[in-house]
Amino acid sequence: MVSTTPGTDSEAVRAYLLNLQDRIITTLEAEDGKAFLRDAWTRPSGGRLEGDGVSRLIEDGQVLERGGCNFSHVKGSQLPPSATQHRPELAGAPFEALGVSLVLHPKNPYVPTVHMNVRMLAAHPAGRESVSWFGGGMDLTPYYGFEEDARHFHQTCKDALAPFGDDKYPRFKRWCDEYFYLKHRQEPRGVGGIFYDDQSEGGYEGGFAMMRSVGDAFLHAWLPILQRRKGLAYGERERDFQAYRRGRYVEFNLVWDRGTLFGLQSGGRTESILMSMPPVVRWRYDWHPEPGSPEARLYTDFLVPREWV
Repeated sequence: MVSTTPGTDSEAVRAYLLNLQDRIITTLEAEDGKAFLRDAWTRPSGGRLEGDGVSRLIEDGQVLERGGCNFSHVKGSQLPPSATQHRPELAGAPFEALGVSLVLHPKNPYVPTVHMNVRMLAAHPAGRESVSWFGGGMDLTPYYGFEEDARHFHQTCKDALAPFGDDKYPRFKRWCDEYFYLKHRQEPRGVGGIFYDDQSEGGYEGGFAMMRSVGDAFLHAWLPILQRRKGLAYGERERDFQAYRRGRYVEFNLVWDRGTLFGLQSGGRTESILMSMPPVVRWRYDWHPEPGSPEARLYTDFLVPREWV
């Protein structure tokens, strides 16, 4: 239905993303001890979208309470509004989108939830040259903060972007802080990381190289944190606070997240899109932590703008 973008090798991007998904899942299965469910799917031509993907999901693991790592490659006849809000000249153009997206919700409240996404989007406006751009990033959402963990995560993100210019980490760190922010709560979702979208600097080769560097950095950024914290003892108090803070994650993903909106507006696969939802969540009316408590320290020391590295 849609031709490959001139100068863009979407099959190379596809091969890299599938390999990245396999590497991440293999590592996480070894860490948890439970296998991820594999759900391959296809969308035949003739509908709003055609394409295929592989969803990998774990529930009730020994370490991961719920987590998913999804690959998708879809093509559509018309870009949805969420994808063209910054590029109105491409409104209504056919498109293809490839990406890997993951969200991991660990069982232990001392292990932070983590999100990572890398993707390429190409638009094919009639009578004009095709346009492709990249996006991605990763961010950390702790329930109990550890400065060592936040510094390590940010340093790994900075190192991944260093080959592409000294400006990238400060820009993408600030972008992440601004993007993963619950405006209705006036509160960050977590301690951030990096986020970028609509990236076309350096053309296809430069964009693809940066996407690979970010994707390859994920396990280096999060796995040491998981290994440090997964054995810490916790009780009902910590689990209760984890469930309360997970509510903020749900609010962000359903109200503000462009990826969720893009998937739903474009007719994407609902189960795969909403795999980011945590399994146990709690809301309370106008609740505040006890001053001086470990829970309060999350707000005073971590959910504030900081330069971690």
